[in-house]
Amino acid sequence: MASKGADMSFSRKSYGLTSDAEKARVTGIVHEKLLEAYVPPQVFYNGKVDYFDQQRLGGLLSHLRKTLKDDLASKANILIDPLELQAATMDDLDEDQEPSPAAAQRPVQALAIGGALPLPRPGWLSSPTLGRANRFLSTAAVTLMTPRRPLSASEKVKVRTLSAEQRTREDIEGGPWNEGLLLGRPPEEPEQPLTENSLLEVLDGAVMMYNLSVHQQLGKMVGVSDDVNEYAMALRNTEDKLRRCPKRRKDILEELTKSQKVFSEKLDHLSRRLAWVHATVYSQEKMSDIYWLLRVCLRTIEHADRTGPLFAFTPEFYLNVAINSYSALKNYFGPVHSMEELPGYEETLTRLAAILAKHFADTRIVGTDIRDSLMQALASYVCYPHSLRAVERIPEEQRIAMVRSLLAPYEQRPWAQTNWILVRLWKGCGFGYRYTRLPHLLKIKPEDANLPSLQKPCPSILLQQHMADLLRQDPDVAPSFLNSVLNQLNWAFSEFIGMIQEIQQAVERLERNFVDTRQLKVCATCFDLSVSLLRVLEMTITLVPEVFLDSTQPTSEMLLQRLAQLLNQVLNRVTAERNLFDRVVTLWLPGLESVDHYPILVAVTGILVRLLVHGPASGTEKATSVLLADPCFQLRSIRYLLGHPEPPGPGAAPPAPDRKRFSLQSYTDYISSEELAQVEQMLAHLTSASAQAAAASLPTSEEDLCPICYAHPISAVFQPCGHKSCKACINQHLMNNKDCFFCKATIESVEDWRAGGASNTSSAA
Repeated sequence: MASKGADMSFSRKSYGLTSDAEKARVTGIVHEKLLEAYVPPQVFYNGKVDYFDQQRLGGLLSHLRKTLKDDLASKANILIDPLELQAATMDDLDEDQEPSPAAAQRPVQALAIGGALPLPRPGWLSSPTLGRANRFLSTAAVTLMTPRRPLSASEKVKVRTLSAEQRTREDIEGGPWNEGLLLGRPPEEPEQPLTENSLLEVLDGAVMMYNLSVHQQLGKMVGVSDDVNEYAMALRNTEDKLRRCPKRRKDILEELTKSQKVFSEKLDHLSRRLAWVHATVYSQEKMSDIYWLLRVCLRTIEHADRTGPLFAFTPEFYLNVAINSYSALKNYFGPVHSMEELPGYEETLTRLAAILAKHFADTRIVGTDIRDSLMQALASYVCYPHSLRAVERIPEEQRIAMVRSLLAPYEQRPWAQTNWILVRLWKGCGFGYRYTRLPHLLKIKPEDANLPSLQKPCPSILLQQHMADLLRQDPDVAPSFLNSVLNQLNWAFSEFIGMIQEIQQAVERLERNFVDTRQLKVCATCFDLSVSLLRVLEMTITLVPEVFLDSTQPTSEMLLQRLAQLLNQVLNRVTAERNLFDRVVTLWLPGLESVDHYPILVAVTGILVRLLVHGPASGTEKATSVLLADPCFQLRSIRYLLGHPEPPGPGAAPPAPDRKRFSLQSYTDYISSEELAQVEQMLAHLTSASAQAAAASLPTSEEDLCPICYAHPISAVFQPCGHKSCKACINQHLMNNKDCFFCKATIESVEDWRAGGASNTSSAA
């Protein structure tokens, strides 16, 4: 049905050239076959279509032909010409190497090698747009309906990529011994009906044309709407000034009247242009055409995916067009037209969701740009309720595979986008995490309210459950995932602190200076990353608290100690009196608008509440002891959350009475009374536990302290070298390295150690 669908797509464009009777016949066929159009996967690897060095999903075409030549032979009965494997170009070949185009029948071994045209290659054929357009015009009407014999399983066809001027009509349409563009049909593909193969090139070229220029032109038209909004705002402001201007100031009134006239005329002109754009460019007909093209790409990708390794031959622009055409339908045609009105809208969303969920971590796709595009598309997809529900409708095994890929260690991949996806699945469920915009930014008009980050929270309980099941059932997933999250949090927050130190130093210089806008942007990004990583930790603790609190799990203590260390670090940096964070926030620098106390402190509070209030009694006791044992713990940081001032020490000046203090109690629109009560309960619990720990603590000699952190007593000895440290340091070290801190010997096991001798308890490194 691929060729039939392509035939119908061509008929759509030539519809106005037919007679009334033909129109009636074509209309019926179009409605019946329109949604079945796609480009069969063999077109991408049988050498019959020149893609002008367009990037393939698996990398360079020459590399794919070398690495996948066995799959081509076994799945598609295709043998790559040895000259192709030697990276010889078609321009280097002599014309006498090609058989004569006048031959009635060519041997099976040369079916895919067309005769060279006598004319020299025009220079403009090197352009993918003009070259392909010329071929469409020259081959679209050519048809050969002679029945042809399909290849048997034992027959192999030697192929070589054909340039535009080297192909004959038989190379495109086929003949008695040639399937034309359908040569090399994989066993997963159904039998293709006999039809005009040249129309497959029209369909393939339409997809390429959209990728090369159409989508960009559609996006440019959105600027007209933006201009209308700007001039409407300017006209409104001018009219307000006219109403407020005193009548005695005739000079000002005259200038304002002139401005009003200019803005009004310009607005009228742009409004007429916008009406024309919506009537012609963003029309219902154009929307239907782009929607049809989206479905063509989805069907093509689905068929190519079934070919296994040969999926790598698919050009990247098919995935790009699927992503961009959906974006255009969602963002460009509203509010006059809505994508929800299109037939099969829900099914199309689900099919696109399945493609994004499967291929964003597909190892067959190697291009960095296309992998990033897939990741960003999936991140945007989960921000909107209708598309998130489409993700939830894909088959369960695909959903679980997607979540498993999201939980893979963050190293050596775009972890920021991955983390963003997990955060969106959680937003709406966390402590004080039901906001669309941060409280301190409500008075500022957003640049674009349609941005994914400004959408209302729409958490996915279903995908959260898949995440919990994977973390709970697979003993290797949770430690590797959480270790990578903690590593990235440590890096992001440390980078943020380092950058605000540089910003503060630049501000305090006496000479006139400017802070680099790029530095401000990176600083804000590190802050946002820190907040999102804290939210992922909050989600993990809420869904599977036993990963941190169950003493039977070998990595729980190490993860809990690392978490406590990072939480104390964040609290101390953010809550210290008149600290660097406070000074940078009060500067209100452009680019650092998102940097504020609320987002990061409520994220930390959510984690602490889950550990110390909601957890089981045994888990709460364990979390309390680990938190208090960290040398960076300060009870005043917890008091800071509720606006309680720190009692001044001896000889210290009392705080200024007029100084505005941060308090979670000031955000009653974002934090419920139940959540505030939980914070009060946590503060009371830590106050009591801290007093008891202080009374029971015994002094530790310097010789008994860990030589790595000097914060905890020595509690572990390494075998076979015998060096010692605390368990927290060695456990964290062994997550990434098996060599001893001191002598670099390979650590085979770690045994408990107490002053006076070592116990028999040991664990493998």
